[in-house]
Amino acid sequence: MSSFRFINYVFLIFITVLYSCSSEMEGQSIATNPDEEINSKTIRFLALGDSYTIGQGVAEELRWPNQLAKLLESYEYKLLETNIIARTGWTTGNLISAIESQSPDPHELVSLLIGVNNQYQGQSFEVYQTELVTLIDKAIKLAGSKERVFMVSIPDYGVTPFGQSNSENIAKELDAYNAFAKEKCDALDIPFINITEISRSLGSSEGALASDQLHPSGQQYTLWVDAILSEVLDMLEK
Repeated sequence: MSSFRFINYVFLIFITVLYSCSSEMEGQSIATNPDEEINSKTIRFLALGDSYTIGQGVAEELRWPNQLAKLLESYEYKLLETNIIARTGWTTGNLISAIESQSPDPHELVSLLIGVNNQYQGQSFEVYQTELVTLIDKAIKLAGSKERVFMVSIPDYGVTPFGQSNSENIAKELDAYNAFAKEKCDALDIPFINITEISRSLGSSEGALASDQLHPSGQQYTLWVDAILSEVLDMLEK
């Protein structure tokens, strides 16, 4: 075979293969990089609060932030981190100090549940009001946007054996705390999720409280998460 004929032969094979590949690709869309979808649903969750957030008296996996994180994963969100800045007995002032000293990194989702110890310790309601506004502002900065912040109401410990001797006054004061928090959240269009009525409806019924008969059980936290989940999904899908 002459060199000229050989070159033509190779060229014809190349054209045939190219046409075949082009025909197979015709009408097909370019596949989305799976990593892009994973990255768009990758979040870090930071929960700010006190004993109700750290889950005093329950196993780590039964804390409501941890239960929420697990549920979000079932909706195909990838939780890089679930971090908690909270401690039993913390007031709004304690939480502010902890955030400032720990300087947490930005997170894609931030929650806030605080104030019961301000009430329990008999601190000034005005201090709570001022410091809560500061905490909401810090939460927004950590989330990078108010669209990624939500607040959970204070449960009513007056329905527990620990608080039942003063249940009426506890309920009245906590209602005032929650009303102020809701007002501030509503003004900023931040979800305020009322779990107080869950705590009241359960009271000290079987399975509602941890072994200390004061803090919620993992079972009660599950009901909180049921109330929280739809709000959080709406936030993350925006």
